[in-house]
Amino acid sequence: MSSTPRTLLEERASSGIVPHRIARRSLKTWALLAVGLLVAVALPWIIYPPVAMDIVCWALFAIALDILLGYTGLLSFGHAAYWGGSAYVTGLVAVHLGVPFPLAVLAGMLAAMLIALPVGYLSVRRAGIYFAMVTLAFAQMIFFLANQWSDVTGGENGLQSVPKSFFGIAAVETDAFYFYYAALPMILLGMWMAWRIVHSPFGRVLVSIRDNVPRARALGYDVEKYKVAAFVLSAGLAGLAGGLFAISHGFVSLQEVNWTTSGKVVLITVLGGIGTLWGGIVGAAIIIILEDQLASAGFDGIGIITGSVFVVVVLLFRRGVWGTALHALRLRREKRDAAAEGRDGPGDGGHGDHGPGDGSFGDGGGPGDRGPDDDGPGDDGPDRPAGDGPSEHPATAADPRVVDPAHRSQPLRAE
Repeated sequence: MSSTPRTLLEERASSGIVPHRIARRSLKTWALLAVGLLVAVALPWIIYPPVAMDIVCWALFAIALDILLGYTGLLSFGHAAYWGGSAYVTGLVAVHLGVPFPLAVLAGMLAAMLIALPVGYLSVRRAGIYFAMVTLAFAQMIFFLANQWSDVTGGENGLQSVPKSFFGIAAVETDAFYFYYAALPMILLGMWMAWRIVHSPFGRVLVSIRDNVPRARALGYDVEKYKVAAFVLSAGLAGLAGGLFAISHGFVSLQEVNWTTSGKVVLITVLGGIGTLWGGIVGAAIIIILEDQLASAGFDGIGIITGSVFVVVVLLFRRGVWGTALHALRLRREKRDAAAEGRDGPGDGGHGDHGPGDGSFGDGGGPGDRGPDDDGPGDDGPDRPAGDGPSEHPATAADPRVVDPAHRSQPLRAE
């Protein structure tokens, strides 16, 4: 056997075993992506185009937070600073320079990342509720600055008359329906970037940090640097969403940097299911459509209804809407596979069936897909006794490409 570690898929390929499950799951992934893209394209035909734009912007915002919350294990209560900070910079660039809105949005995205760099550097030295409070404190500083610097931001009056300049194309600049299709590629690009982040080796390290910080340090990873990088990337995607939101509305208010905006995106992410990416899209659709319908009906207590929905979902679907659906499908698949292979019951789905980050944007399970006895968000893989580390070999916990030596010694079964 070669001394170079090989993945399980490479060993199966060399032995002539065709992993039909992988092909089946890949087909389901592409089918789900195709359905999602079709829904995104058809959305302004189904609902009011400005509402459709709000849904995709908040969906990207929730996905950005999910990188930090679901895949790194850091709960931020200050992401409104990057959503709103980007909105203000985007609006100022669009108003004073008159550039096409994609350039203005990119400027806002860069500004959000620059704001997040020192904030993340200081915040990641804390964890848990302390990290959340530090991020909230910095966000309130941004809110105070936006409120007091009224000569630039407009203060309580907000930044008004933000143009939708788009290379002189009048239909995009004046009609929300066409603007949606002009902005949609940037939203999809942001979602694709999030997918690449969590499925890259960098994303696997983030998952290992989330699951076991001491072990990640022992393997030689600079945990703080990885956390800062995840923080800045998350802020950049939040800024991309915030800039497009500002251009869509043609107005930027203090609400965009208020702490309630941070709370709303946390609600959306948890409602959909953390550590799934798709959960942010589902949660955004539920909350934005619900708010729109209640506002159209003249109901004033929108927060009461959305808060009640959140409480019900947390009590009944602790993995979130999308996370619970994934978990149910996973159990069903394991039972079917167990019956087909003559096993006693669900459990071991085969080495390589589940892994950190697996399940986002179409697969069967991910960091937010947990077993029935798990006690923490984002725990993936088989259940294990309290106090134990990850069940994988230390090398495989940080680098899933390496085959566990314990599995290497066992004969490979045909799927």
